[in-house]
This record gives sequence, structure tokens and C-alpha cells, in this order.
Amino acid sequence: MNNKEIAKNLNEIADLLDIKGEKPFRIRAYRKAGEILEFSIQDLVEFYGREKKLPRIKGIGESIGAKIEELVKTGKIKYLEDLREETAVRQIVTYFFETKGVDLAELKKNARKRDIVYSRFTKPAKQLIELAGSPQIAKTAIKKVADWANSRKLDYAIETVFKKWLELDKLKPKEIVKKPFYRGDPMVWSENRKKWYVITSGGEWLEYADKEELIEWRIID
Repeated sequence: MNNKEIAKNLNEIADLLDIKGEKPFRIRAYRKAGEILEFSIQDLVEFYGREKKLPRIKGIGESIGAKIEELVKTGKIKYLEDLREETAVRQIVTYFFETKGVDLAELKKNARKRDIVYSRFTKPAKQLIELAGSPQIAKTAIKKVADWANSRKLDYAIETVFKKWLELDKLKPKEIVKKPFYRGDPMVWSENRKKWYVITSGGEWLEYADKEELIEWRIID
């Protein structure tokens, strides 16, 4: 345990409070505390081991300070564990939309405008957690499906994870293939001659004599 790990726990609390829809000042308090600890030169665990108490830290209130002390003493924060359980379904819905390129702020905005019917996603999210056994495993499964689908420009839903569950380990993102071009004409590399050649529209191979940085690499679907 070190300051950065303590800060990570505080930032996770802030993230979960944000997902839960708590008041912004509470979220900011945890983020500020996390930032203070990340850049603090005083090692809290070392201090606690020596003094059997934590120092007062400017900018961090008593409530958050008590949670930091609980973490240092026990290795966990009960409040964080309760938040993880309470927001499990919302975490999955939020993460699913993140893989779609929709961040939490936009998700909330679209949900308020009814552009996204949030309740439509809660049932499959809950079912996925039950299938996976934990929100973290469920997120890992969503990422595998998202990477696989996005690389092929395919749409996907939370339900897609159910359909692909037994083949998750086989789902791989489509390999990105880049090929060289020069002024619109394809190029090839001759391993024997250690030279680049440009293939003209007439099929003629011309030795490339220009600068290598002018070679254009295009992604080929």
C-alpha cells in the first residue's frame, strides 16, 4: 500500500458516486483528496506505522480522512465495497456505453432527454453480472466483444456478450493491415534486393528512389 494506491481507491469512490448520480461537491472532494495524495511526498503508510495514526492533511476532511485510515489499517474501505455492490448494474451499463464512445456525462444527458432509454439496459446488465460472477469479469467480457465487433465495424449490444459467451476466448480483433503506397500506386519491398518498388497501373515495377518518409501507409480493410 502506498499513496498512489490509496488515491486510486479514492478516485474509484468518486467514479462510483458519479455513476450513482451523487452531488458534484461530494465527487470533487474525493477527486481532490486523491490528487493531494498522488502528489504528496509524505508516505502515509510509513507515517502510520511509526506514529500509529495519520497526520492531518490540508484539503482532506475528517470523513475522507477516516476512510483513508480504515484503508491503511485494514486494507479496504467498507464504504467503497458497498458502493461497488450498489452500483454494479450501473457500472456495466456505463462501461458498455464507454465502449461505444459515449462517456458518462453524455450518457446521463441522453438518458434525461430520453434519447437513450436507460432502463432498457439494466436487465441484461444484471443478467450478465450473474452469468460472469462479478462486474469486473462482465466488463472484461464486454471489452472482448467490443474489440472484436468494432474492428469489424459491427454493431453489438450487451446481449451479444451472452451469444458469444462460449467463444469469448476465440474472439480476436480484426488484424489491422497497412500497405505502402506512393502517389496512389502500391509498393512492394524486395527482401533479396533490399529495395522498395512502385507498381504502376500498367504493372511495371519501378525502383523507388524518393525519401522513405514519403511512403504512405494505408489501412486495408
